[in-house]
Amino acid sequence: MTLTMNKQIQTIKTWEILRVLWQHVMRYRTMAMVLLIATVAANILDLITPIFYKRFFDILAHSSFAPDDSKVQLLIGILVSVLMITLINWACSRVSAFINVHLEPHVMVDLERTSFHHLLRHSYQFFTDNFAGSLVRRIHRLSRAFEEIFDIFKESFLALFITIIGIIIVVYQRSPVIAGIILAWTLFFMIVNYSFARWKLKYDLARAAKDSESTGILSDALSNSVNISLFNGHDFEDGLFAKVTNELRGLRIFGWSLGEGSNSFQMIMMTGIEFAVMYEAVHFWQRGLLTIGDFALLQSYLIFLFGKLGDFRRIIRRLYESLADATEMVDILNTPHEIQDAKTAKPLVVTKGAIEFDHVTFSYHQTRTVLRDFNLKIKPREKVALVGPSGAGKSTIVKILLRFYDLDRGKILIDDQSVSRVTQDSLHDVVALVPQEPLLFHRTLMDNIRYGKRDASDEEVIEAAKKARCHEFIESSPQGYETYVGERGIKLSGGERQRIAIARAILKNTPILVLDEATSSLDSESESLIQGALHELMKNKTVIVIAHRLSTIMEMDRIVVMENGRVIDTGTHEALLKKGGLYQKLWEIQAGGFLP
Repeated sequence: MTLTMNKQIQTIKTWEILRVLWQHVMRYRTMAMVLLIATVAANILDLITPIFYKRFFDILAHSSFAPDDSKVQLLIGILVSVLMITLINWACSRVSAFINVHLEPHVMVDLERTSFHHLLRHSYQFFTDNFAGSLVRRIHRLSRAFEEIFDIFKESFLALFITIIGIIIVVYQRSPVIAGIILAWTLFFMIVNYSFARWKLKYDLARAAKDSESTGILSDALSNSVNISLFNGHDFEDGLFAKVTNELRGLRIFGWSLGEGSNSFQMIMMTGIEFAVMYEAVHFWQRGLLTIGDFALLQSYLIFLFGKLGDFRRIIRRLYESLADATEMVDILNTPHEIQDAKTAKPLVVTKGAIEFDHVTFSYHQTRTVLRDFNLKIKPREKVALVGPSGAGKSTIVKILLRFYDLDRGKILIDDQSVSRVTQDSLHDVVALVPQEPLLFHRTLMDNIRYGKRDASDEEVIEAAKKARCHEFIESSPQGYETYVGERGIKLSGGERQRIAIARAILKNTPILVLDEATSSLDSESESLIQGALHELMKNKTVIVIAHRLSTIMEMDRIVVMENGRVIDTGTHEALLKKGGLYQKLWEIQAGGFLP
């Protein structure tokens, strides 16, 4: 665990993170500049007030027991000046806080939008390699990390920097020796606490990881309470949770003990510097170099400095944790999209719908070649079925046609236009895909169908639903077309989801259609309901059908038999059966009208 945490700390790319945050802050440079000026002014005014009190006490110290009216007026004038400085300080603080209330939410939203925009344009492979939930957390962590880092900079680092510089400048005017003592002690204090915070961070991260583990075990057990009862797992789960919580308790005790030890050391250091400064001040006063007011000034500045430095260790820990939270998303933002439009890419124009795979070779991760010198020509409006055993490369054909991946060699042409030389948006506009397991948005049935043509009227959506034979079950739903389908369409059956996907494709009405196991989730009754819809959907389109049910494959203009990434035979259903070979074997082992 310790090694893992150390590695995480070392991989934090501080300057890259700050660059991304800075770019987004600079979109609101006027607000940021005013906020910065107001914050700096408020902190400087904090340092000016003790200077007036120094003069106040000096006047008191040199006054008799019955001071004259002029000195009283002078003292009152000083108090009024302090009041004015305090009011201006308050105004600057309020301006800073008010602008911050507007600036941070704007930047946080922009960061989330930038992350969302960049993520959506990553490749198909990127999303297969990452969990959606993890990506969501990374987006939110980046925006929250900005909030934390910006607050640390504004309220801690900037204030501390101004405090140290201001105190040193003012004290130097009275005693360079004391100013040197304060500066040396401050630097030593910060270096020690920074080093300790960095060393202790690995234990804080280990504790946080163990806390997440205990939460996961608790959540997993509660969500599987029925299984625990069925398998008499109560004692086992109690023991598992007790083991993790005992480890968490040990990490908490150790971490908190380190913190308390550090706090004790800090108090000793603060007591020591206070004694050293006052000790030197007494000697300077003895020689007439300091006044009573100087003692008040020094004491005020020390208290002020202690307040700023008191949380330095905790601030460093918060900073590193925020940087760690931001690192993963910034890494993604700095990662170029794997599939990009060529600089000279033009929109794809489809007039006929001819498709050609020209000497295509493709492999995943350069380790497993799926297609080897694959050649296939599909005529305009021709309906072609691809069949073959598992691993033959049928689904890969769909992915490379839609340019989810780039080819190793060869090219794919649509009406003599290479898909790698046209814009991806225009390519996806002319191809409709009905996949084996369609995923729906957690939105209404109307919204999910309309996604095929987002400017479609309600009447067009309903007409598409009728053609896909899903209007009836939609109408019988609690809120009809306004019924929410649940996450990924979980509230619908597999057949209902498939029909919604078909309705969406009907509404999209593209010249090229791909059906990838498009009726695999339908029972025989449901399939019979949408056969007419499929005929309607395929009219006047170039169609590619992947391992479809035999009832549809038999009606294709041509069947292409694939094995090991190559075309080994083509023909109609009857012609291929007469030839024998792989297609006949597939036919013989099918059951109930399914192809494997």
